[in-house]
Amino acid sequence: MPHVEIDGISTHYEVHGSGPPMLMMAHGGFNSVLANWRTFGAWTAIEPLDHFTQNHTCIIYDRREAGESGGRVEALGWDQYCVQAKGLLDHLGISQAYIMGGCMACNLAVAFGLRYPETTRGLVLHWPTGGVRWRQYGERNFGAHLACVREKGLQGVVEVAKEKGGFNVAPEAGPWATVISRDEAFTEGFLAQDVDLYSAAVMATQRKLYDRDTSPGGEPEELMGMDIPAIVIPGHDPFHATSAARYLEECLPNVDYKDYTVPEQTPQRVRDWILEFTASH
Repeated sequence: MPHVEIDGISTHYEVHGSGPPMLMMAHGGFNSVLANWRTFGAWTAIEPLDHFTQNHTCIIYDRREAGESGGRVEALGWDQYCVQAKGLLDHLGISQAYIMGGCMACNLAVAFGLRYPETTRGLVLHWPTGGVRWRQYGERNFGAHLACVREKGLQGVVEVAKEKGGFNVAPEAGPWATVISRDEAFTEGFLAQDVDLYSAAVMATQRKLYDRDTSPGGEPEELMGMDIPAIVIPGHDPFHATSAARYLEECLPNVDYKDYTVPEQTPQRVRDWILEFTASH
């Protein structure tokens, strides 16, 4: 499967179908991997790669620090994730694409649209993350990781990562757990770093990604000035608060908000909504 180096980090990706490009930023929180479009969450029943590839060139990828992509210890935020996504489109020679995000990747899609409006043909936002409980969940996970660093040191973090896996399933292991679990060269460098500088990068990452009680990714005034067509499909649970989707509806000036409950969002309806949106823009 193809890999490309972007900003010094390996990115694992696949390209399927034909037609106007759609960059698909996978759901799954810190486990944002291309396999999730086939096997995880609501998208398993929606089957986007069976249906969207009939109308679009679908680009799927493992976000940095996830799956088979690489990573680098630094204060992570939407900017770093956007650089990877834009670099992948540049590598493929794609100047404009629909940007689709699921879950936490909705925040990344919005951030991408703000930073690269000329590249963004439209935004497809399915179950945006946000809300008080989502922020608290993130703070607990980062707190658990920092506690592990204090109590067991970086060697203890490595042991947890190798035993238990990624950040989503083992918060103590931290945001770089997936890379640690499979890349010995990365792990060697991880263990050699200054623990205080590492802890500072972790705390900065938490502040950047969980900085508000609604949908992050951009300031409201920025969103209100972003004239990019968008479709928002709301979730309704502690991670995908409906209030976060409503916030995007309020701020985005050119938005198609699907005011349907989750049980009403059948796979066929979701497919139709998205394909109708891209066909009309």
